[in-house]
Amino acid sequence: MGHGIAQVAAVAGYTVALIDTGEDRVAAGLARIRENLDGAVQRGKITTEAREGALARIEPTIDLAAGVREAVLVIEAVPERIALKQAVFQQVDAYASDEAVVATNTSSLSVTDLQRGTAHGARVLGLHFFNPVHINRLVEVIRGRDTSEHVLERALAFVRRIEKEPVVVNDSPGFATSRLGVLLGLEAMRMVEEGVASAHDIDRAMELGYRHPMGPLKLTDLVGLDVRLDIAMYLHEKLGTDQFQPPAILRDMVAAGKLGRKSGEGFYRWDDDA
Repeated sequence: MGHGIAQVAAVAGYTVALIDTGEDRVAAGLARIRENLDGAVQRGKITTEAREGALARIEPTIDLAAGVREAVLVIEAVPERIALKQAVFQQVDAYASDEAVVATNTSSLSVTDLQRGTAHGARVLGLHFFNPVHINRLVEVIRGRDTSEHVLERALAFVRRIEKEPVVVNDSPGFATSRLGVLLGLEAMRMVEEGVASAHDIDRAMELGYRHPMGPLKLTDLVGLDVRLDIAMYLHEKLGTDQFQPPAILRDMVAAGKLGRKSGEGFYRWDDDA
């Protein structure tokens, strides 16, 4: 999701360092930003000048130290592994200004646990964006145990400047959105598993009957089945309730490499323009 966050920040006028672990990854992220902006120009959402201005404000790099050194806000969007996120935060501690706000884009992991592994826990909070970032208006702002009010206010000002709608929640497993959204997705998977209906018809029922912009199974494909599995396992461990136990269909599909859009197949076949 990093490229989407970088895109909306650059469009809003921020200078952005887009950081990844390899030149190919950074190039891929920049290419997706350009593709999104090209589409926005074609649909009349932004001007050609705005597109070029946003692209000019994005500096791709694999040098984390250089990328965060002058940042006022650092947002990590690495995979949902707490040890990996803690390692990134420790590097940010070493190179970023003490005044920088540091945010995690985690959809379920404890912000308070991440704060414990940093030298400046008061400046850490969650900014949970939603896919696709350039379209979805919601940002869940998660206040960890040590998050200062000043940092919270700065984060809210950022969210509003990029024309998103913030909701503030206190740190709890799954926060508000993942706890509800993952639960719905897991139940939809069980319905497919039991032969209640097809993935397409379950999704259409939620889209038409409950006005969801995207059904829970297509959304799972977009997020990634492996990501959803990790989150479900984490919530099952932390909350101890059976409804978060990952169904066999999810485990089997991940084991088979059917991860959703990024692998070309999940509950839908994405090479067929699902």
